[in-house]
Amino acid sequence: MRVLVLGGTQFLGRAIVDALLERDHEPTLFNRGRTNPELFPDVEKLLGDRGNDLAPLEGREWDVVVDVAAFMPDDVHRSVEALHGRVAGYAFVSSISVYADMTNPPDESAAVHVLGPGAEDAEESDEIYGGRKAVGERIVEEAFGTRSLIVRPGLIAGPHDPTGRFTYWPHRVSRGGEVLAPGSPDDLVQFIDVRDLATWIVHASEAGMGGTFNATGEPMRFGYLLEECARATGSDASFTWIASDRLLAEQVGPWMELPLWLPIPRYAGMLRAPIHRALAAGLTFRPLAETIRGALDDAEPVDGVGLAPERERELLSP
Repeated sequence: MRVLVLGGTQFLGRAIVDALLERDHEPTLFNRGRTNPELFPDVEKLLGDRGNDLAPLEGREWDVVVDVAAFMPDDVHRSVEALHGRVAGYAFVSSISVYADMTNPPDESAAVHVLGPGAEDAEESDEIYGGRKAVGERIVEEAFGTRSLIVRPGLIAGPHDPTGRFTYWPHRVSRGGEVLAPGSPDDLVQFIDVRDLATWIVHASEAGMGGTFNATGEPMRFGYLLEECARATGSDASFTWIASDRLLAEQVGPWMELPLWLPIPRYAGMLRAPIHRALAAGLTFRPLAETIRGALDDAEPVDGVGLAPERERELLSP
């Protein structure tokens, strides 16, 4: 299978290229050559910019395109226009952030954000990001119909994660000692290993699948995740669970300052998205310990993501 990957050298794109090569496919990467240009030295690379230079794609044909890096609808439109009639299928990586209502777990039929007037120039927000992704989905669907694969991941974890959101926990737990844990150990969290997501996207592309899929992991207890982090790292960490009300009163920031913690009613369903369709279509998961190990060995903590040590000590003080 000849596959054009738009992006292909960072996180999910990188994992998709790895999965393609493992299955003896022929990837071609189209990007600006700025991120990890040393990767995949034996893979064909086309340098260009989907914003203003798609000339390297002219006169070429592929079996499928995997669009990993689209954020702006205009970029999706230009890519679709350039490739229509020259690829059989289009896999578009969207996000569960497209859903307009996250108060309950959203399935694929739930309403998505609609961009209002002037939204293209508005300051970035969850609604703007989700709305832009939703527009991108429609552009792909209108052009490719039943051969459009719309993938809506949740939080992605594992090796080479540039966001630090999942990575914070394996690294913090590995350092041991008393660890601040937010909310309750029975609170649910949900994420997917980047390698599992990439493998499934390649599998779905091989099978010529179309349709829309929530593609994230099975929800699990927050306490179980942290216990597995301790087991996987051999840490002596102990966990002190602090109620969400107290953390909010202390102005601790959900999601970024304490990753995977979302004590906000409007996001109550975000970490419980149903994934029945993707499971029926072949999505599988590796052991959690492998995801933890991948984040610990091949991803670094990110400044500004997770509690700073002094802030954690302050919150744990009697």
